[in-house]
Amino acid sequence: MRGLGHFIALLFFPMVFCVDFHVEPGSYNAHRVYVKSPIAARSLTGTGSDADISRVHSHIQKRSADVDSCNGLKEYETKLTSNTHNWTFQDISGSVSLAWVGDGTGVVLALTTFKVPFIFLRFGQSKLYRSENYGKSFEDVTDLINNTFISTDFGIAIGPENSGKVILTGDVSGGTGARIFRSKDFAKHFITTDLLFQPLMQIMYNPQNSDVLAVISNKNDLWISKDFGQTWRKIHEMVCVVKWGMDTLFFSVSLNGSCIDKGTLVLKKSVDLNANFKTVAERIYSFGIGGRFLFASVMAASGNIMPSASEEILRAIHVSVDQGETWNMAQLPPVSHEQFYSILAANDEMVFMHVDEPGDEGIGTIYVSDVSGTVYSKSLERHLYMTPGGETDFTNVTSLRGVFTTSVLNEDSSVQTVISFDQGGEWVPVKKPENSKCDSTAKDKEMCSLHIHASYSSSRKLNVPMLPLSEPNAVGLILAHGSVGDSISMLTPDVYVSDDGGYTWQQALKGPHYYAILDSGGLLVAVEHNEDNPSQLISEIKFSTDEGQCWHVYKFTQTPMHFTGLASEPGARSVNVSLWGYEDALISHWVTYTIDFRDLLTRNCTESDYVQWLAHSDDISDPEDGCMLGYKEKFLRVKKDSVCWIGRDYIVTKQPLSCNCTLDDFMCDFGYYRKENSSECIEQAELKYHDLEICIHGREEQLQTSGYRKIPGDKCEGGQQPGRKVINLSQRCVSNLLTDPQLLTDKSTSHTAPIVAIVIAILLTSAVFGVLFVKKYVCGGRFLVHRYSVLQHNAEANAVDEPLDTDVAGAPKIDFHDDSDEDLLE
Repeated sequence: MRGLGHFIALLFFPMVFCVDFHVEPGSYNAHRVYVKSPIAARSLTGTGSDADISRVHSHIQKRSADVDSCNGLKEYETKLTSNTHNWTFQDISGSVSLAWVGDGTGVVLALTTFKVPFIFLRFGQSKLYRSENYGKSFEDVTDLINNTFISTDFGIAIGPENSGKVILTGDVSGGTGARIFRSKDFAKHFITTDLLFQPLMQIMYNPQNSDVLAVISNKNDLWISKDFGQTWRKIHEMVCVVKWGMDTLFFSVSLNGSCIDKGTLVLKKSVDLNANFKTVAERIYSFGIGGRFLFASVMAASGNIMPSASEEILRAIHVSVDQGETWNMAQLPPVSHEQFYSILAANDEMVFMHVDEPGDEGIGTIYVSDVSGTVYSKSLERHLYMTPGGETDFTNVTSLRGVFTTSVLNEDSSVQTVISFDQGGEWVPVKKPENSKCDSTAKDKEMCSLHIHASYSSSRKLNVPMLPLSEPNAVGLILAHGSVGDSISMLTPDVYVSDDGGYTWQQALKGPHYYAILDSGGLLVAVEHNEDNPSQLISEIKFSTDEGQCWHVYKFTQTPMHFTGLASEPGARSVNVSLWGYEDALISHWVTYTIDFRDLLTRNCTESDYVQWLAHSDDISDPEDGCMLGYKEKFLRVKKDSVCWIGRDYIVTKQPLSCNCTLDDFMCDFGYYRKENSSECIEQAELKYHDLEICIHGREEQLQTSGYRKIPGDKCEGGQQPGRKVINLSQRCVSNLLTDPQLLTDKSTSHTAPIVAIVIAILLTSAVFGVLFVKKYVCGGRFLVHRYSVLQHNAEANAVDEPLDTDVAGAPKIDFHDDSDEDLLE
C-alpha cells in the first residue's frame, strides 16, 4: 500500500517539473534566438577525424548561384496557355467533393451534390464525374451508380496505397438498409451491393489488407467484411468507436446500452475478425492510436463506488505498446474536471501530451514522453489550447525531422509563436525574416520575431485561408502565414517561406494567399485571397521555381471566376494544379481550370542540378556544425536557380553521420527542469531529498538520475553521458486498469456476474487510493480529467468520442476538398 501511495503521489508531482518557459511581453532581448550551434561530429563509417569531416563538407555547396533567378524563365505565358484546361460541370449543384484515386494515376473523382429541403422531406441529386488526366477533363459516370444519391457525409472512401479500391455509400435516409457501390479498378466500373444495415460512419479499410472492411451501423452494431464488401457479418453489438491498429481492430463497447455514458465503456480487440474478442481495458472514457502506442483514458471515482453528481471524478491516461496486452499509467500530473489531456502527436519514438491548466484559462503544459510513452517530462509552459473549440497551433513540420511549432499565451493575452528543432527538448522564438520589418506590436523595432498564423488565428476569423504547409519530400520547405512583431498581430498577414526547416524565413508574398507545393518543392503556386470579398473574382495564379524567392504571375482566363479552392494531388509530386470555382452567371455552374506546368520545366533535373545540403546547419564550412538529435543528415537538393523537373520518381536521399553526445542530446528528466537561457537541468526544489519512484510493468522502481534523459529518437554516441539508472525495488504496484483481461467468445455485450465483481473490486481499490491521494498529496488541488484531440482520421458520425488522430503507418490517406458557393454567400 505504501508503494502504491508513492506511485499516485508521483502522478501529482510532475505538475511542477522540468522546463520553465515563461514569455514576458516584449522580452525578446532576454531570449536566445535559436541558431544551429556547433556540436562535435563523427562519421559513421570513418575514423571520426577532422580530416574525415572536412572531406564530408568539401562536397557541400551553396544551393543558389549569385545570379538573379527571377529572369530564368522566358516566354512562360505561351507555354502555360497551351497547357491550361478548362472544364464546366453543366449540372446545378451546391457542393463538390474531390478524391484522388491512387498515386500518380491521374484519376480524380468529383462528386457534385444538390439538396433541397422540403418540409419533412429532402430532395437531392448527386452526380459522379471521373478524370484520368489530373482533372483536365471529366466524364459523367453517374450511370455507373444508377443515378443514386450519394451521401456526402461519408465522403468517397478510397483504399490504401494504389489498391484502386473505391466505395461510395448511397443515401441511407428511410428504410432499414443501405446501398454501396464498390470498385476495384480505379472507379472504371462499380458493383452494387445492398446492405442489411445503415452505416453510421465512413467504411474503414484495414491498412494492411484493403479487402477487409469495418463499419458501425446506426444501431451501434459492428460489421466486418473480408471480401471487399460483398458479404458482411455482424460481430458485436453496442459498439461506440472503432479504430484499426495496423491489422488489429480495436473498439469500445457500452455495457448499459448508451455510448453517452463515457467512463463505463469496455475496450476490446478482435482476435480473428470474427466473434472472438479480447477485453483489454474497462471503465474507458475514450481511446486512441498513434504510432506504436495505444492510449486509453480510464475512469475511477475518487471516493465511493458510485460517485454522486457533485463528486470529483478521476481520469487517467494509460499507454500500451503491445496492442493492449499490458498497460502502464502515464506519469502525468492530475487535473480537475475543468481540465483535460490532449495527445498532440505520437509516432514510434515518443508522445507529445498537452495537460490543461486549472480554471479553463486556454493554456496548459506540453509534456514529452520517453520511448515507452509512459514517463513524461515538461517541455513547454503556457501552451495555447483554447476550448471548447479545441484550437491549438501545434504543428509537426514534416519536411525536416524533429521540428515542431506552436503558440504560447502570455499573461497579457498576447499570442507568440515558438519553435523546437529537437522534438520538444527546447522551444525558442522564430527568427525574424531578414527582408521584413517589425510591426507596430514590437517595442524594440530591431528585436522581434516571426509569428505563424495557424488554427487559433483561423478560429478567430483572421484572414488566414491556409494553415502552415510542409511535405516530407520537399526537404526543409515550409509555407505559412505570419506577422513580424512581439506577438501575433490582428493585421492582415503575409506569406513567409523557410527553406531550411524553420531556422530562417523570408517574406514571399504580400497579403493572404492559398498555396500548394508541387514537384517535391521544385514548384510553388499561390492564389491571392481578398479578405473584403470572400467570393472574389480571380483570373491569375502566381508561381515560383526557386522556393519562393521570385514569383511570376500567369493570367489563366479572360473571364474571371469566383474562386473557392486550390486542389493538387496529395504527396506534392504532381505538376498539375486545379483552381475551382464558379463563373458569375444567372445559373452558376462549377468550373475548374487545371494548369499543367510540365512544359514550363523544359528538362529533367540532372546530377548537375543537385547539391548536397546539410540540415540544421548555418555554416557549411564548420566541420562541427549540423548535429541534431545525435546525428547529421546530408540531403541532395535541387539548386534554387535550376529550372527543371524533379519528377515523380524522386526519392529523398540522406546520409546520416553520427555525433558525440552533448547536453543538447538530453532533455530534463522526471523531476528536473531547465531555467530560461540555460541548458542545465536542475532539480525541482519541492523534490529535493525525495526518492523518485515510478510504476512500470507492475513493478515499483526507483529512478536515480543526474537530471537528464536522452531525447527519444536521439542517435548520439559516446561523448557526454549523464548518469541515469532505474532500480527495481522488488515491490509490486498496479494500475487501476483491468489487469487480468479474459478472452470473450460470445457475441453478446451482456455484463456477466464475474465482470461485475472485477469492476467492483477495482473501483473499491481505486476509492482507497483516491482517499489516500486527497489526504496526503492534493492539498486543495484537483483531479484528473482527460480529453483526446479532436483531430480525426476517419469521421465518426455518432460523435460519441473525440479520438486521437490515428497516425498509423500505412493507413490510407484520404483527401477531400469540399467547396460550396452556398457557403460563400452566407
